Amino acid sequence: MHVSVESIGSLGRKLSVSVPADRLASAVGSRLRELSRTARLNGFRPGKVPVKIIEQRFGAQVRSEAYNELVRETFGEALRTQGLQPVGQPEISAEGDAAQELRYTATFEVAPEFGEIDVSALAIQRPVAQVEESDIDTMIETLRQQRRTWNVVERAARAGDLVNVENFAVVDGKRFPEVGVERGVTVVGSNMLLPAIEQALIGMAAGDEKTVDVAFPADWRIAELAGRTAQVDVKATKVSEPHLPEVDADFIRSFGVKSGQLEQFRAEVRSNLARELKGALSARLRVEVAQKLVAAFAHVELPPRLVEAEARSMAAQAAENARRQGQNVGQVDHAPFLAAARNRVAAGLIVGEVARRNDLRLDPKRVNEAIALIASTYEDPQQVVDLYRNDPNLMQGLQARVMEEQVIDWIAERAQATDVAMSFTDALRPNA
Repeated sequence: MHVSVESIGSLGRKLSVSVPADRLASAVGSRLRELSRTARLNGFRPGKVPVKIIEQRFGAQVRSEAYNELVRETFGEALRTQGLQPVGQPEISAEGDAAQELRYTATFEVAPEFGEIDVSALAIQRPVAQVEESDIDTMIETLRQQRRTWNVVERAARAGDLVNVENFAVVDGKRFPEVGVERGVTVVGSNMLLPAIEQALIGMAAGDEKTVDVAFPADWRIAELAGRTAQVDVKATKVSEPHLPEVDADFIRSFGVKSGQLEQFRAEVRSNLARELKGALSARLRVEVAQKLVAAFAHVELPPRLVEAEARSMAAQAAENARRQGQNVGQVDHAPFLAAARNRVAAGLIVGEVARRNDLRLDPKRVNEAIALIASTYEDPQQVVDLYRNDPNLMQGLQARVMEEQVIDWIAERAQATDVAMSFTDALRPNA
């Protein structure tokens, strides 16, 4: 096997590989012989199918599989002999006639040189918080809100009431919908509907109707209304007020506390909040460490193709999230995501380099804990566990995330950390 390397810019590499044809022929022959021993064809006893018949029936498929496998195998060999570690997906293109010689080129990027990475010199702020009695009170009130029921009332609606609504919009003399009305329901003040409509509902009793000017968002699902101000006819068809359950023994038992005792219930709530807080604080610490690492190596050039690929992936994810929320979006431009993509790529490369230099290995226990945590939020946890165990792509993605968290935790333990106190609420707030 012959290998040559050409530099394309500072981080790009073009690897040219040539492999003698007899190596491919040997691989094809081996696969055909193996298949002849296992194939079942009409007219032949099992294991007695002639190789020539197998080649006529399956030759093209076997040759393609052997070719692809040989490319993967020799590409790995070539990287090891040249001491190269690609980042991102390589672009591989075949050249010439494989019957004479297997030749291909692989174009890829390599990680930059980061020089010394002294994590002990990294100054970070470590968030600290604890669960207070008031946090338990707030959580129990939230649970009451989740179990609330609604009683129909004859009075006018006010904040916190559940209102059934019918409406239609008119802009430039055109009605939307053309026939009938749109029906919805909202808790007044929750912004489930557009704010102008919710505000109009205050003071309206069942059967009341009014017309209000409503400014529709630019990404509104009806293109003719998007970014326009329309007159909307709003009618309240039913008004209901909330009824919150008492925190009694039945309420407590409904959450799995068999004793029905308030003290034990509060202890369970505290335990759950403490677990949630621990995860939130860990996540905040990891973000802090990643940001400080990226800032410390801001001068290092990053692989441009890898950054662009990450930006395009982020844009695609943003578009998918918007569509799931009912927004009418097409292809999202990746340019606004480039800065965030650079940070993400930089953090990933630095963390990977720290892991390599310090021989850090994936902890299977942390992987199991991560799977269990994900599964615990579903009705059938075991089904989710089995899904991860049986899906290599899902498991690979989870392992990569756990490994990154593991390395960042390792860095945080060795950095210069200053504790910063915060409340439970702030610790759980994403952008606090």
